[in-house]
Amino acid sequence: METQKPSISPLRQRMIEDMRMRKLGDRTQEGYVRAVRYFAKYLGRSPDTATVEDLRNYQLYLVDHGTSPTSLNAAICGLKFFFTVTLDRPELMAKMQPVHLPRKLPVILSPDEVKRLIAAAGNLKHQTALALAYATGLRISEVVSLKVADIDSQRMTLRVEQGKGQKDRYAMLSPLLLQRLRVWWRVAHAQGKMLDGGWLFPGQDPVRHLSARQLDRAIHAAADEAGIDKRVSMHSLRHAFATHLLEQKVDIRLIQCAFRRT
Repeated sequence: METQKPSISPLRQRMIEDMRMRKLGDRTQEGYVRAVRYFAKYLGRSPDTATVEDLRNYQLYLVDHGTSPTSLNAAICGLKFFFTVTLDRPELMAKMQPVHLPRKLPVILSPDEVKRLIAAAGNLKHQTALALAYATGLRISEVVSLKVADIDSQRMTLRVEQGKGQKDRYAMLSPLLLQRLRVWWRVAHAQGKMLDGGWLFPGQDPVRHLSARQLDRAIHAAADEAGIDKRVSMHSLRHAFATHLLEQKVDIRLIQCAFRRT
């Protein structure tokens, strides 16, 4: 017996289409839909019947229930899109205000910790992906979206297509990283895990790329295996990339160029 997928309401379908029209990223779309879904559950009726006071009370509800500033602002962004774009009623958001995010110093891994972290990754694919993230400063979404054709060994660059801000750019490719990538390419091809011209880091089904969630789980597992008690994420490698270049007295303008539009 075939299981039927739950139908999507016309209102949600319109919101999804509005987001697609603006080419919002998959994770952004998921977050916006989730924000509206949670609000509708709190409201107990269709969200398009909400009033200014309903939205104001919802923000108070989130605050009183310990929602973090980051999650609170994410909810407000999703609701703002829904009411401003999909419903064309921006006045309903008049009393919902984003909150100040406390600035915290990022966790910086030492070169030795980075080395241990990469070595502790569960397999060669994850090791190579983490090494690439550290050596280039790319975001997790950019790492998993790379294709084999994005590697230019002649110019020693990596082409990053549609990174943050939906912009293309190039990242530095060091000789050591190129060597790592070649080793991974040979092993993956020999095992039939990589398609010709396909994803650089394919998932279990090589037609799809490794997901950001899978790589995020991999780095947390590697940190535990390496005995690193700092709070580690893929963004930690990005911070380590910039910090270690500064410590090596690389010109700050070169580092800024590497991070441009990222």
